[in-house]
Amino acid sequence: MYNKRDCMASKFNSILNEKCPKCEKGAIFSEKGNVFTFRSPKMHEKCPSCGVTFEKEPGYFIGALYVSYGLAVLELIIAYLILAMFNAPLSIIFIAMFLVLSLFSFFNFRFARVIWMYIFCKY
Repeated sequence: MYNKRDCMASKFNSILNEKCPKCEKGAIFSEKGNVFTFRSPKMHEKCPSCGVTFEKEPGYFIGALYVSYGLAVLELIIAYLILAMFNAPLSIIFIAMFLVLSLFSFFNFRFARVIWMYIFCKY
């Protein structure tokens, strides 16, 4: 029997593990990237498991910029609230926000693309 809660949990796990939105088995990224060595993440063109093409058309992932922006704003709000609890000076808050944006840049890049694909994937 179809259980909506199990289906949502499965989709959520697939998003966190960066799996194909169609088959939920193949990896979307061949390389995760590393912010410290300045290596950017690399995507597979097609799912290694089911063969679905990830980039449907040129410019498909431009909309993922909005998702990335939302993730960055959420991270900055959390960083600000944590630092504001400790009455940190404004200069420390700005430096911390710059570090948060720098360290989470590849995370945002990857997850924005994965979330964008899951929004528009037909199951």
